[in-house]
Amino acid sequence: MGIEKLMEGNQTFVENEYAENIEYYKALLKGQNPHVMMIGCCDSRVAPEITCHAKPGEIFVHRNIGNIVPPGDWNLGTFLEYGIRHLKVDTLVVCGHEECGAMKALSSGKSGDDNLIPGWLRHAHTALETVTRKGPKPSDPEEARKWQTELEIENVKLQLANLRTYSVVKEAEDAGKLRVVGLYYWMSTAKLDVIDPGRPLRAE
Repeated sequence: MGIEKLMEGNQTFVENEYAENIEYYKALLKGQNPHVMMIGCCDSRVAPEITCHAKPGEIFVHRNIGNIVPPGDWNLGTFLEYGIRHLKVDTLVVCGHEECGAMKALSSGKSGDDNLIPGWLRHAHTALETVTRKGPKPSDPEEARKWQTELEIENVKLQLANLRTYSVVKEAEDAGKLRVVGLYYWMSTAKLDVIDPGRPLRAE
């Protein structure tokens, strides 16, 4: 898809979706009020607005390679701070997915000519250690796929723990104002599984 395809797609959007729901889109000019924050993988096959059938303005999204939450990261930290303190979002999701290329790269241990990706993936290495302690990646293709899925899910759990190293997340969760949830998207079925439902919000 080149720039021409993007422009054609935008024109189709303007003439159809936007034209048919113009009042909704004009209301977005006044501000956003998302009900969920989501940290997901930037894999082009797993866009959360599409897989969750959400409209613009409903999900506040941060995407990166491997849906990773590095402690002390300014980019991610500003996303968390703005969403929790300013947008008052009360649900924060980490969503992993089936056939994640980042987790395949992590489990392969091969970096090739890459300079930055190996350093980024170190923030998921504890998940690899957890899964490997149960046994190495099997040689049988079907069993290897199951092992890889376990790694992807374990990575979601790890990143949920990493989220709580951010004071803005921990304070809001401890106060019962933020629910921190882990999800996993199956590309083969297009369905989401709940990995960790998080603590319930405190009634006000």
